[in-house]
Amino acid sequence: MRLAHFLPFNVLAFVLGSIVGSFLNVVIYRLPRGKSIVSPPSSCPSCGERIKPWHNIPILSYLILRGRCAHCGARISPRYPFVELVTGVFCLATFRIYGLHPAFLVEFIFICLLIVITFIDLDTMTIPDVLSLPGIPFAFFGSVLTGMLTWKASLVGLLAGGGSFWLLSFIYYVVRGKEGLGGGDVKLMAMIGAYTAWPGVLFTVLFASLAGCVVGIVMMLRKKEGLSTMLPFGPFLALGTLVYLYWGPAFYRWYFSLAAPGR
Repeated sequence: MRLAHFLPFNVLAFVLGSIVGSFLNVVIYRLPRGKSIVSPPSSCPSCGERIKPWHNIPILSYLILRGRCAHCGARISPRYPFVELVTGVFCLATFRIYGLHPAFLVEFIFICLLIVITFIDLDTMTIPDVLSLPGIPFAFFGSVLTGMLTWKASLVGLLAGGGSFWLLSFIYYVVRGKEGLGGGDVKLMAMIGAYTAWPGVLFTVLFASLAGCVVGIVMMLRKKEGLSTMLPFGPFLALGTLVYLYWGPAFYRWYFSLAAPGR
């Protein structure tokens, strides 16, 4: 039996993922504020009281404390257990695919980068260079050294992702006289392209554009701000990439089978 099919290892993968998710919450909160992600230990955002280790158990502590600080009773955002849950699920899903292969570690780190970038972009409308710039060589060497891509495929994906978004951003600036796609989106797409190659770039951009249009229309109707409604694009790119990692190849096989129904 493969380790990935052995229940205790599946449980361990989820638990470890949720613990990593707890750390990602720290990064999401502190990085945009210029604070250290290492020290001091976690504390309540409302009263500043240090969180006891037994009050910092991923997901469970939030449920036991009913979403409130154990010291001051202030409400704690449900985002914290949500990030822990999502990270745990993706850790488990990635482990189920790769087992204890090095590709498991590389892909899980890549997914963690996408999770952090998503929530920081939602909060600040920016994607920190400290995440995206190191993410580009990490995605390139990670995909190549684990055998998921050739170096040529990774390089083409990097150029296709970052280059196409840089060109779109430049054209938008020339036509409209203001920035459309931010530089963070360009770097993020370069990172995504280096890890997924050009098929992943195409799928991610199409998926993100469709999802962004749907959400944008809903937001415009709710806020009644028309085309001036601001919406970060990074979360849609991250979501499109995650969908591609798990279902993209199957989608392409299905799509091309429609083009050759007799085969």
